[in-house]
Amino acid sequence: MASAAEQLASSINFSAIAKAEELKKRIWFTLGALIIYRIGTYIPLPGIDPVAFEQSFTGSQQGVLELFNMFAGGAVQRMAIFALNIMPYISASIIIQLMTSVVPTLEALKKEGESGRKVINQYTRYLTVVLAVFQAWGIAIGLQGQTGIVANPGPFFIISTILSLTGGTIFLMWLGEQITARGIGNGASLIIFAGIVAAFPSAIVSTLELGRQGALSTALILVVMLMSVVVIAFIVFMERAQRRLLITYPKRQVGQNQMVGGQTSFLPLKINTAGVIPPIFASSLLLLPTTLANFSQAGATGWLATFNTYFAHGRPAYMIFYVMLIAFFAFFYTAIVFNPTETADNLKKHGGFIPGIRPGERTGEYIDYVLTRITVIGALYLSAICLLPEILISYAALPFYFGGTSLLIVVSVTMDTVAQVHGHLQAQQYEGLVRKAKLRGRRR
Repeated sequence: MASAAEQLASSINFSAIAKAEELKKRIWFTLGALIIYRIGTYIPLPGIDPVAFEQSFTGSQQGVLELFNMFAGGAVQRMAIFALNIMPYISASIIIQLMTSVVPTLEALKKEGESGRKVINQYTRYLTVVLAVFQAWGIAIGLQGQTGIVANPGPFFIISTILSLTGGTIFLMWLGEQITARGIGNGASLIIFAGIVAAFPSAIVSTLELGRQGALSTALILVVMLMSVVVIAFIVFMERAQRRLLITYPKRQVGQNQMVGGQTSFLPLKINTAGVIPPIFASSLLLLPTTLANFSQAGATGWLATFNTYFAHGRPAYMIFYVMLIAFFAFFYTAIVFNPTETADNLKKHGGFIPGIRPGERTGEYIDYVLTRITVIGALYLSAICLLPEILISYAALPFYFGGTSLLIVVSVTMDTVAQVHGHLQAQQYEGLVRKAKLRGRRR
């Protein structure tokens, strides 16, 4: 674990970054875009009382809204114009990605290359607008049902809320695309990353304040800090872990005397192919009934009351179903994003094969067998990381938690961004070597 963390840290050469003008421009552009995003999370919706809403939110934050508020960097708690954040775009991307494996038309577009990808991206944007409009409409109706939050309820408030929240989501979608194209890292992931990281300082300060007041012992705080470092190192290790399948390409004759091929390569299979999708989906499904009960005017009655009793945070039933849902979505999403049969067919077309395995159908079955086994490890890893904060909240009475979905996103996005920075630095070094080689050639 430590070696993986050290390798990640050593991959950034700050002296080389200082000399890379293009990379510095991209980094400054990314920072400027994220600052604009953070400013937008403090601009409240027109026509509401932010103080009254924050008090109402504090009394009913055990649900999906708490999860979304974490991703939105507190924008939901302040009911800002960026309250929906970029989550409708993420949901639309996942839905379209799932449909590409079910709908033949979208599957054909996926195979067309760059032109098909542009069409699929356009469909994703259209679906983002539709999801944002429906979610904004639901928020507007819910706000009108809360006493003392909306100054002038009515159709004008509903329309203005829909336009503000949908416009905020569309702006963030455009901002994320600009970061991806002109900045560094994946724009949508960095926006979520910025929202999560923005809540860390206040959580740390509140924990230290509880330690100063004597509510938490100094030893417990030190243990939590040490455990945080261990968990981060473990996440880095597991996110970089791969099972590599040896691929061999046979030699073939070109012309009369020339032999080409005979090379070997590897097919990397990640331990956690599904990424952070399983914890997000599992948390949303389990917390949805709780949210409906909290925002229901009649309160939790019937099956909602029963569900809240047995599936509250820290209850055994909640943890069991949480693990089951994480495991289900880990296997389901892995099956969607990675097709062993298609991979085996591509290897067969290019003459590649796994030693000891017959090309074609047998290769696909072998890849599926290996992928299933490592996905079991990935599901156990995700379950352990996500259950840790639940246990700490329930039995250690900590005021905030580390780990879970938020820490997975932070570590994963950090690793991807560092990898892109490292790639830019390598490209700059290669360009410098090419320029030196050309100058030497001219002198000769």
